[in-house]
Amino acid sequence: MVAADPTDAAALRALVAGQQAVVISLGTAPGRRTTLFSDVTAKLIPAMAAEGAKRLIAITGVGAGETRGHGGFFYDRIIYPLFTRPFYQDKDRQERLIRDSALDWVLVRPAPFKATAGSAPLQVLTAIKPDTALRRITRDEVASFVLDQLADDRYLRTPVFIGHAS
Repeated sequence: MVAADPTDAAALRALVAGQQAVVISLGTAPGRRTTLFSDVTAKLIPAMAAEGAKRLIAITGVGAGETRGHGGFFYDRIIYPLFTRPFYQDKDRQERLIRDSALDWVLVRPAPFKATAGSAPLQVLTAIKPDTALRRITRDEVASFVLDQLADDRYLRTPVFIGHAS
């Protein structure tokens, strides 16, 4: 792990030099509009191309793309509208940039974070039905899934929604 200004294109290029894969997981203060996600991604993609890094694993979250409205009642009715909606507009832009790139990418959309895992097995969904709701996942489960994607081709060029229904 290396710290750098993610908005500095030269720093990003130096960070990806010699790497085969990149994991991008950005955060920002809730409730504020931002372009951080798309701005950084717009600089990261050409840096990866210039340095020959082929695989990008991007962690976005429930609320991006087709997962909007599928995080359970509390998340969908309280957390999303009051705190996270403003930056999910930019996460959607970020995802479009990634999808339009020539990289080998996986978009990881975790369910809402909880301290404990759900009682059911972890679900990895590539298609979301109207009644789908994943309500919880631990940070450790996300980290494990992301690390697996560095070598697993099963979900290449696919957005995945991961978590537990209960």
